[in-house]
Amino acid sequence: MPLIDAFHIAVLGLEVELPGPELLPERLARAVTGVLPVDGAGISLFFADDQRLPLGASSPAASTAERLQFTTGEGPCLSAHAEGRPLVADESELRSRWPAFYDELVAHTPIRGTISLPLEDDLRGIGALDLYTMPPNDVTTRRLADALRIGAEVAAAFRWADRPEGAEDDGPAWLDAPAAGRRSAVWEAMGVVNSGLGVSSTDALALLRARAYADGDDLDALAGRIVRQEVPVDRLVLDDEGAT
Repeated sequence: MPLIDAFHIAVLGLEVELPGPELLPERLARAVTGVLPVDGAGISLFFADDQRLPLGASSPAASTAERLQFTTGEGPCLSAHAEGRPLVADESELRSRWPAFYDELVAHTPIRGTISLPLEDDLRGIGALDLYTMPPNDVTTRRLADALRIGAEVAAAFRWADRPEGAEDDGPAWLDAPAAGRRSAVWEAMGVVNSGLGVSSTDALALLRARAYADGDDLDALAGRIVRQEVPVDRLVLDDEGAT
């Protein structure tokens, strides 16, 4: 069966298990892993260079990999977005190019290879598809051409999902994806830090990242605790020894 046809069938086959327009990103991510020889996939949007919105992932490991990139502020997807081109990275390149991300990735997931693709079509410049491999799969043997073809179909699926009447009023329904809702706690926490410490939004995000990394935490979880007032904003300010 042609690759694109197999992808469309896989997406349709997931509609019973994952119904509703808000779960479209997860359906797409899981369908990607059903037709490409990869072990995970994640879809995200960038609405600023350092602010990334996850939409859907195929597995807990793929979701964790996205959060680790966002927490450390580095990784192949962030670099692919900045450079505007696909990036294929095996374990050696992950270790040498993004060491903080690599250390966390190895500690928390079995993922050892990535393919990061900027999405095209209506998502050009903001959309991203991450593909992940685990041993014994070798990311360098995956066909980039096939990944690019599927990436184009992912972007087209979002474009067609935007077409229902009224979608332009409140934005596309897939932006209500559960993963995006969880990330919204970070933006709320940035506002709390901005107000409580009198710092810019950029510095607020940097403080949140530094505290999460120092604690071995992920940024989404720390942000949620700050919003719920379980962690005082003063705790984000590290002393010279790196502790509060």
